[in-house]
Amino acid sequence: MAECGVCFRHCNLSEGQTGFCGARICRDGAVTADNYGRVTSLALDPIEKKPLRRFHPGSRILSVGSYGCNLRCPFCQNAEISWSEEAFRLRESAEYVTPEELAHTAAYYRREGNIGLAFTYNEPLIGYEYIRDTGRLIHEAGMVNVLVSNATAELSVLEELAPVIDAMNLDLKGFTKHYYTDVLGGDLDMTLAFIRRAVRICHVELTTLIIPGENDSEEEMEELCRFIRNLKNKAGDTIGTEVPLHISRFFPRFHMTDRGATEVAKIYRLAEVARRHLKYVYTGNC
Repeated sequence: MAECGVCFRHCNLSEGQTGFCGARICRDGAVTADNYGRVTSLALDPIEKKPLRRFHPGSRILSVGSYGCNLRCPFCQNAEISWSEEAFRLRESAEYVTPEELAHTAAYYRREGNIGLAFTYNEPLIGYEYIRDTGRLIHEAGMVNVLVSNATAELSVLEELAPVIDAMNLDLKGFTKHYYTDVLGGDLDMTLAFIRRAVRICHVELTTLIIPGENDSEEEMEELCRFIRNLKNKAGDTIGTEVPLHISRFFPRFHMTDRGATEVAKIYRLAEVARRHLKYVYTGNC
């Protein structure tokens, strides 16, 4: 048996067994990334699509995804590569791309305005070793690395990646333990700790997807923004008002089709609430 140290689950795995995320495996008595280099998605995107609005605006970035996820969001936008039955089958068919090959591809697309690599689409932290190895090569080429994540990982994983990550968009999906535990299958305390540390490392923007009847109250938005407002940088200075927040509209998807899309007026109202605390608030999917 070996214990995985990536997230709060700390899966104990026997030889050949795969963890809850579907991407980490016990091999030769140690837990490693079974999805290392296994690419399922690759696209040259506007940086604003990550979404990042205050990091190299107007540029493009090569976005790469693998398979697997350590949460179980019923509204998952990328379920086919994250945690559906289809995603679990990708272990057999995903194309293997070495860090060197991916870095070369990123450099090739410089001619089309590419500034680096964004690790996104599924949950990238469950395969953090690939980010670390590829990210070093991207930096050597004078390009940048972006992480788009649910922020559900131990701080030791974040520290491993800190030298190679230039910007992050992190999900802060809500601000109640009930929502994180019972709806998402996550851990709010781990996410908050990750965010607190991340803002001391690099540029961070946060995203909250508003689900009708779940995390859409003005009171919860007030609490969430008070947390952001009090975030501190590496020097210990309070910088939270400068951290951008993206408030996004939900559409029925995957296992959550029992309600309609979030009302646009609700998104705009919650953005007004957020602007009482934060300087940079953006609305999405409206």
